[in-house]
Amino acid sequence: MYQGAPTQEFVSGGTGSVSYQPTVTIERKQSGKPHKGKKLAAIQPHCDDIPIFAGGTIAKLLDEGYEGVLITMSDDSMAGTGTSIADIELKNEKDTVEMARRLGLKETYFLNYPNHNMDAWPIVEMRARLVFLFRLLKIDTVFVYDPSALYERNPDHYTTARAVEAACWMARSEWDYPEHFKAGLTTHGPQEKYYYARGPQLVNRVVDISDYFETKVYANMANVTQGPAGNLGAELRAKLAKQGKRLPLLGNDDDTANRQYTRTFALGRDKSRGQAHGLQYAEYFHHIAPDDDGINDYVTKNAVSL
Repeated sequence: MYQGAPTQEFVSGGTGSVSYQPTVTIERKQSGKPHKGKKLAAIQPHCDDIPIFAGGTIAKLLDEGYEGVLITMSDDSMAGTGTSIADIELKNEKDTVEMARRLGLKETYFLNYPNHNMDAWPIVEMRARLVFLFRLLKIDTVFVYDPSALYERNPDHYTTARAVEAACWMARSEWDYPEHFKAGLTTHGPQEKYYYARGPQLVNRVVDISDYFETKVYANMANVTQGPAGNLGAELRAKLAKQGKRLPLLGNDDDTANRQYTRTFALGRDKSRGQAHGLQYAEYFHHIAPDDDGINDYVTKNAVSL
């Protein structure tokens, strides 16, 4: 359970297997290190996805004891500024490594599938590589795009989501990829999922990121090549100056301009989502809790000596 009693609210939009009138849990900051020993994988098709949609929650869980890694699925060759596709890809990779460092993620993995064309690649191969990583790294929790979100137009987003969704349960099966066990791996797959989306989604988890919002801002500022933050504040400030204008919000230097632009424009949604639930800043997810069939609890309560 999360610190204090979870707040239960009813919102339209739905979640769960039987209801479109879901109970929404507010996940708040916990004291101490309640997640010590657990590992998470932040999975994104492109370098700006995780910091935009889940950066605050990941920073929170890392602070609460998780260790984490970042897995980027595409080669990020089709978005951003540069002199060539190769230049853009390299710059995005450097941005991604720095973004992960700012969030506190320990390692970064690049699977390098073709940007904007991941749906043309065999999903079975993506799934196999993810199963291997989940088993190797002993991943307990994943963050990824919601495989059931509505109106997602980017094939990289929904292809990544579906590959991860399948890999999570297959990694726990002794019959899938048994050659892994010859190499010393064991069955292990993530059972907890935080699914994020940029469109309509069945939201059942609202995470209070108020204490981690500035970390999220700083992480998003690392995506200079693409993304909604980076140096855009400084660029807007310079553009206005050439017109003989200034925007007080952007301050008097580039760093202030970039931070304020990121807080106000790139991540403005976090504020409105937080206010809707009595919080300062929040992120939305469809959360899937670890499997619990009640057997272990029943055995603990009812088993007797032979």
